[in-house]
Amino acid sequence: MNRRLNRCSLLRSTVVAGAAGAFGAPVYADSSGPSSCRIRVRSGKLFMSTNRVSGNEVQVYDRHDDGLVGLLFSVPTEGLGSGAGLASQGAVTLSGDGRYLFVVNAGSNTLSTFKLGHEGLELRSTVATGGPAPSSVTENDGLVYVMNRGLAGTGVGSGIMGYRNDKGVLRPIAGSSRTLGLTGGPVLGQVGLGLDGSLVVVTDRNNTLYSWPVQKSGAPGALTMTASPGGVPFGFALTRRDVLVVSEAAGSATSGGSTVSSYGFNNRLQPKLISAAVPTTQGAACWIAVTPDGRYAFSANTASSSISSFEIERSGALTLLAAQAAVMAGAGALDMAVSPDGSQLHIHGQSVPQRIFTYEIDEGALTLVGNSPGPVAGAAGLAAN
Repeated sequence: MNRRLNRCSLLRSTVVAGAAGAFGAPVYADSSGPSSCRIRVRSGKLFMSTNRVSGNEVQVYDRHDDGLVGLLFSVPTEGLGSGAGLASQGAVTLSGDGRYLFVVNAGSNTLSTFKLGHEGLELRSTVATGGPAPSSVTENDGLVYVMNRGLAGTGVGSGIMGYRNDKGVLRPIAGSSRTLGLTGGPVLGQVGLGLDGSLVVVTDRNNTLYSWPVQKSGAPGALTMTASPGGVPFGFALTRRDVLVVSEAAGSATSGGSTVSSYGFNNRLQPKLISAAVPTTQGAACWIAVTPDGRYAFSANTASSSISSFEIERSGALTLLAAQAAVMAGAGALDMAVSPDGSQLHIHGQSVPQRIFTYEIDEGALTLVGNSPGPVAGAAGLAAN
């Protein structure tokens, strides 16, 4: 089956699909075609999805030397978005080896995989996710799990499904689908793989963490449910020492009330609480990011339009460094991405006009570099290489 990447928009020049447009054709820069200038995407880029109902696309931004970003081009995922923010973390995810990009299509219940070639993005597969409204995806060493948020207004069908990545083509893992049986609304926040891919973790904003050990087949084992010490667990990140840092999005801009907790794991691969509900004093700490060295964590406090910073001790214990390490003046902080070298934090500000804010990281402190236009209404996910 031949498919063509039929539309790419570039700010400074036209982006066209590779010659012949076969399934997996690379996307090139410059209107003169594939024999001319090509865009390298394996490093120094940001990736975000437009999440448009009319057709989801991946936006690719260049991370400039001065810290600002510039929109280069967008590529269709061959799936549909939901048209509104996904209220999740991990809608766009890079593989650990940096060779593949995974993007959820919440409006068509599919998941797209791109290969990051030396000459652009190549769409390799778009597969069904086994449930409605996929909103988060994770990868570890070729193992991929997607989280389905469930039917709008009910949460029915929410759960997870696993795949093996075969050179960009996702192969469903037999017996990997798990439905959580939720009926109280779409409340799942994120899916992640921890402990070198031996554990699947999902947050439920009804104050619960779900976790499954991964069997040799790649399918999940027995479910463990862990009560959250803070209200509304939302996003999370895992450090290189396997510390699970979870944002807890309770509270409002006026009341504060948001917290962040950290966990280790016992010998049965179950979460074990380390720091319980450390206050941010801010409202709606939804998204979380950690530096590559595992020393610092940042929460995006959407209701307060601020970023809180934390130090992560070797034990995994959290200490609040600054309740307002950054204030974004009503921008509504959403998805975040730390640069691979740990020097910069990029944040999606949802207020019109939507922008990407860039901060320099220095021992956990944040200094604003600038902000750049580009994201569209309803955009979701942010990943950096």
